[in-house]
Amino acid sequence: MNRYLNKLLLVLLTGLCLAQTTSDMLTPAIRGVGDRLACLCGSCKNTVATCQMLGCHYSAPGRERIAKMQSAGSSDDAIVADFVQREGKKALAVPPTEGFPLLSWVMPFAFIGVGLWLIYWFVGRYRRPAGFTPRIDQAALDRYHSQIEKELTRLE
Repeated sequence: MNRYLNKLLLVLLTGLCLAQTTSDMLTPAIRGVGDRLACLCGSCKNTVATCQMLGCHYSAPGRERIAKMQSAGSSDDAIVADFVQREGKKALAVPPTEGFPLLSWVMPFAFIGVGLWLIYWFVGRYRRPAGFTPRIDQAALDRYHSQIEKELTRLE
């Protein structure tokens, strides 16, 4: 009897603990909007949908605000625009592909291209072609041969 009472108590306490948590269940609609918004808590680099910090002061209220705006009938773009209006462009998880932020998309590829071109130029400039033989001054070569012969005769 005591064993059944312990199991019942465990089930009741588990139910009470679950009732204490907030409704952090992310629906696909909330996740879709939350993935477009950056978590601005200052401790993580995640999105509002993927922030896993307990008690995050930005993502939890952000998810609730997204849910309220969706239940009011706002479109996803209107919700993102509302966050951008309140927080600025830093609220976006991905920089926009227009104007000056377009450089954040283009410059990495441009620098990779410039770097590859510099490597190609450097290797091409300082590489000797196969079979390359430098010009030899025959007079200087004869002078060295005669000097070697003189030193060899001294050693004998």
